Amino acid sequence: MKKKLISILLAGVMIALTACGGSSSEPSSSGSSSGDSSAGNTQQKQETGSTEAGTEAAAAGELVDGKFAETRHITVEVYDRGNDGGTDPTSNMYAEYIKKGMLEDHNVEVEFVKVPRWTEVEEVNNLLAAGTAPDICVTYSYPTILTYADMGGVLDLSSYVEDYKDELPNLWNWLGETNIYWDKDPVNGTIWAIEGKLAVNNRINTFVRKDWLDALGLSVPTTKDEFEKMLIAFEENKEKLLGADADKMIPYSVSYDVGWRAATLIESFIDPDITDKEFYINGYDDRKLTQNGTKEAIRLLNKWYNQGLLWDNFALYGSGDTTEDDMMKAGYVGAFTHNWDYPFRNGDDSINVNLQRNVGEDACYIAIDPFEDSKGTHTKYVSSTAGDRKIFFPITNDEPLACMLYLDWISDPEHIQYLQIGDEGVTHNVLESGAIQTVAATGDPIMNSGMNIDYTITCNGLHLATEELTKLSQAYNYGGIDPDIVSEADKIAQTNAVPAKNVNVGAIEAEANIGDTLSAKRDQVYDNAVIASEADFDSVWDSMLADYLSSGGQAIMDERAAKWEAVFGNTDMLP
Repeated sequence: MKKKLISILLAGVMIALTACGGSSSEPSSSGSSSGDSSAGNTQQKQETGSTEAGTEAAAAGELVDGKFAETRHITVEVYDRGNDGGTDPTSNMYAEYIKKGMLEDHNVEVEFVKVPRWTEVEEVNNLLAAGTAPDICVTYSYPTILTYADMGGVLDLSSYVEDYKDELPNLWNWLGETNIYWDKDPVNGTIWAIEGKLAVNNRINTFVRKDWLDALGLSVPTTKDEFEKMLIAFEENKEKLLGADADKMIPYSVSYDVGWRAATLIESFIDPDITDKEFYINGYDDRKLTQNGTKEAIRLLNKWYNQGLLWDNFALYGSGDTTEDDMMKAGYVGAFTHNWDYPFRNGDDSINVNLQRNVGEDACYIAIDPFEDSKGTHTKYVSSTAGDRKIFFPITNDEPLACMLYLDWISDPEHIQYLQIGDEGVTHNVLESGAIQTVAATGDPIMNSGMNIDYTITCNGLHLATEELTKLSQAYNYGGIDPDIVSEADKIAQTNAVPAKNVNVGAIEAEANIGDTLSAKRDQVYDNAVIASEADFDSVWDSMLADYLSSGGQAIMDERAAKWEAVFGNTDMLP
């Protein structure tokens, strides 16, 4: 009955929420607010809270040594990446490991529900509106959660994380108060989502073909000017570098998601002394569309595009499309900017392994740091450790305690370690130093996502049983990749890194029901400005940004400014 009622309640918002798909990168493309729900929703929770608390108290009383007396059944979202050679994420050996462990340890049956990774926001919206969402949902889009929380469609987790803290030692030890309370409303105390933790707080790197640098006698570029000259050299020497495939040369590649894929270039144009207040007010969109300096960064990309130095068709290929990766693997792309370890991921199917297979053993991408800011440093705005996926329970969840025990189980360091490295001799070897070195796997042991992050939803990044083992193994966690290349990429990603701060001023009402619309408009601003003629750049940027602002962007910025001042007064910087 509950599912039918909530389905009727939520169906009316489907048109507004499913106009666009999810983000193409990790982390999310939309929303960084911390928030709550409306006052009406809070009242609803207060009215139903005593009944829920009584039910949960009875359920907790049935636990004996952490196990339910009667078998419980829960459903859990898992991303389906549809990768070539991948496994069924609902029933592979890692899924079965979790199912077996949860049944033995807690007497809880786990059923995984596939959600397409690259349209996850749209799919989660569909499931929520239909009242058929999994008991444990995962998304990068916090505005999606807030939208349904405002409608009474999401459980307030505050009582569960606090009342059953003794039953959740792994969850609390791993996430701590910072991540568990990251989204706690400062006024009414609601928690609509728990923030997963980034074990490795790296974000973006720029990569270049080292063999091309060597072939042309070029040094690694350390400034924007040197980077531009390198791109020109690639274009001018395309016959030497690619021979019969010279017409396929792409000196520098970006995707339709320019704000993510040119992140370090954009950030190099932002004032490195920007105040926390300004960064927050202009920071709804983590692609930094409205930050001061972004326009000039895109002007430079526009220049390179018109010089023939960028992939000319980048805007035509949306999320989940493999065309760009295929061109990198084939050896046609000189440089690109992406997630800090992107060319090393996916073992035997990684970009670097494919590149060596298709071009030669010397062919590889290495990380570089070429985009200096006004101080000559290389500021990179990284997420906080609480900047990962958001875990929430829909109102149709009838087993919240069993679901909390699930989150605790997958937060156990030993369980994380197995899910990340698998079996010795199959997916990893132990080196003489004790370091864990992953190896390429085939068949069922293949991991559909790097380090199985689709299962370790509270943990993103290598997190082995001890901190010492994790540090020792970090560079060896990419099958077929030279550990020295990984170590250098890790070092560059952390150079001049500025972690995000938690600006918790409560819900920004202007952000509700608008995330997908603004994300789509943001991409249109970026894409059209990059491909405009140089003469038309200003008019294209200004007109399209004005449309973005009038479609809700300015209202968000105004409300953020007002709530900052209401909470922090005249303070411009947070501790």
